[in-house]
Amino acid sequence: MPVLRLGGLTVDTPVVLAPMAGVTNSAFRQLCRGYGAGLYVSEMITARALVEGNAKTLTMASFADDEPVRSVQLCGVDPGVMGAAVRRLVGTIGVDHIDLNFGCPAGKVTRQGAGAALPIHRSLFRSIVGAAVRAAGSVPVTVKLRKGVDDDHLTYLESGLIAADEGVAAITLHARTAEQLYSGQADWSAIALLKEAVTSVPVLGNGDLWEASDALAMVRATGCDGVVVGRGCLGRPWLFRDLDDAFAGRSHQSPPSLGEVADMMRSHVGLLCRSFGEDIGVRQFRKHAGWYLTGFPVGSAVRRSLAQADSLTEVHQLVDSLDATLSFPHEALRMARGHTNGPRPVRLPSGWLDDVDDPTPPAGGDILVSGG
Repeated sequence: MPVLRLGGLTVDTPVVLAPMAGVTNSAFRQLCRGYGAGLYVSEMITARALVEGNAKTLTMASFADDEPVRSVQLCGVDPGVMGAAVRRLVGTIGVDHIDLNFGCPAGKVTRQGAGAALPIHRSLFRSIVGAAVRAAGSVPVTVKLRKGVDDDHLTYLESGLIAADEGVAAITLHARTAEQLYSGQADWSAIALLKEAVTSVPVLGNGDLWEASDALAMVRATGCDGVVVGRGCLGRPWLFRDLDDAFAGRSHQSPPSLGEVADMMRSHVGLLCRSFGEDIGVRQFRKHAGWYLTGFPVGSAVRRSLAQADSLTEVHQLVDSLDATLSFPHEALRMARGHTNGPRPVRLPSGWLDDVDDPTPPAGGDILVSGG
């Protein structure tokens, strides 16, 4: 089986859980980790909020005692603040891996010059990446990119080379532009071009990985060193089992029955309640319930009730009412879950495209809400 090496960190299966706001908390990471090896990354947090000790951010940057690798994604626009945030993550929180987010297409992020908007300013991008790598010391730092802001402003090749030159341990490309959001098809050929251009560190591919066979197809088509899975695992934590099997050359296992999915739902909501308390845990589980049931012939009344459940008892009663004998519907394997919006013009700071060599952090750009 191929392994993924990120500096001194070895990932037994070349699979990474993509950070997703409101999803990849410690409960979801623990659930997925039970199905297969991989690198399981936390939700995105902002550098400024971490440095200032924001309570919500510190909670998001916390880890369960049994997490073997503490991995966190960080977003920021100021090299000094980024360096301070990384030092806190490494020295105080004790993380094992840091991923820098330069791929988020959300309007509240790009309009501040952060996320997918930032690589346009290549000097600033270089300064931020370099500051993070130096502050991290022996802890590997990776970056996640999109192809660019839009088709007229593609930055991924230049950004990938800059990041590699600054000492990152790997580069991930979500093969869409920020303008695309999650629409259309991911352009895997861009991953292949990045892999050809960057030869000193691993290149990971992200985009349209719904089944384990997609991951193998991406590796064959692009030569990438591993895959990063986002929406494909929503309501499908067993995808990591399938990925483990696929990369090990083992036979493909049958998808779970609705009874097995119901067991996963019970485990998931239980983990959320233990992590956040019953009220918040049940509320967080609501969106997951819809993803778990995607494609199953479950009545709208049950779906609606799960989406409005207020207690753990109510969730269990509703899950217990499901027909455990139902087989997984084959047509549901590739049904999109999570974000499907786009395309949409990208929100940018005023004049952001006028001087791409301006190294100045955008005014107010580091005042962001964690998890964006």
